[in-house]
Amino acid sequence: MFPPSQGLSLDLDAISGITGSISIACWVVVFSPQIIENFRRGSAEGLSVVFIVVWLLGDVFNIVGAVLQRVLPTMIILAVYYTLADVVLLAQCFYYKGFTLKDEVGKPVDEEEPPREPTETSALLGNNGNGHSRPARISDAEGGRRRASYSSFTERLFQDGEHLSPATPFVDTPAPATVPEAQWSTLKSVLFNLVAVVLVCAAGFLGWLFTYQPPENKTADSGEETLQFNIPGQIGGYICCVLYLGSRLPQLYLNYRRQSTEGISMLFFIFACLGNLTYVISILAYDPVCHGRHGHCRPGEAGRIYGRYVLVNLSWLLGSFGTLLLDAGVFVQYFMYKKDDEEEAVTDS
Repeated sequence: MFPPSQGLSLDLDAISGITGSISIACWVVVFSPQIIENFRRGSAEGLSVVFIVVWLLGDVFNIVGAVLQRVLPTMIILAVYYTLADVVLLAQCFYYKGFTLKDEVGKPVDEEEPPREPTETSALLGNNGNGHSRPARISDAEGGRRRASYSSFTERLFQDGEHLSPATPFVDTPAPATVPEAQWSTLKSVLFNLVAVVLVCAAGFLGWLFTYQPPENKTADSGEETLQFNIPGQIGGYICCVLYLGSRLPQLYLNYRRQSTEGISMLFFIFACLGNLTYVISILAYDPVCHGRHGHCRPGEAGRIYGRYVLVNLSWLLGSFGTLLLDAGVFVQYFMYKKDDEEEAVTDS
């Protein structure tokens, strides 16, 4: 039940085990933030259906290739879990969007109806786009002083008098969020994401610690099986790699068309990046076992064995590292479009 009090050593096998366990922990929870975000919004508009479908196909070939090639058990476990979680996300997309593979881009609210020039028959007071007339303001500074000194009711009743016009409903329009409020909201989001990442990494490490077994003496024959090429397994692995890399492109393109990442849980992509990074490390942290006496390596033998090991796992390395770079592109889009949204909010206020 408890980890051994001695015998722990931070060698390559331990690093591979720790990062592999953290990767599993990340991928166990990675889909939860996006599934919850879709449920909370009652929409999957932010997700590309093509992204999920291609990702699902990649996971299917991942399972086939991993089983045939007899790669690390953690790689097979993750492949099966990916597939199940993808099915849930795809079901949400079909539920909210209908059974379609087309990614619709909604028209921004600000572009729905261009401002019209006043005419003799138009209302004296402009419409704000939601059916309510917007009270005219003397100036931004004057409006700010009024909001600071009077309530909304007092302002309209004693100063503007516009509520007397039948064209102006007596509706209290809430003031837009201020810059400090937006910054505080961003800070809370960053802190929440940071705490979530730390907890998941800690859970992964503890999972490895409580299942740790002292390594047995390795022989060269014990590692031969992991260095053998399986042609069907390699084909499945490379198909999986291409599908993984291609799956991110529809999502990046959808974000570009919408000029927004709204509806996407950034925690979803944070865990995806962390899961891929630790996954790659767990594969690369490999200690070659040589054929020499007592496992000692002859000059150049360790490098040759390690090179063959990397080639056997190359498709999985390329797939994970490639999607890691593409997910970084999603983060770039997030900060680009988030900045634009904040600037528009400040301008409107």
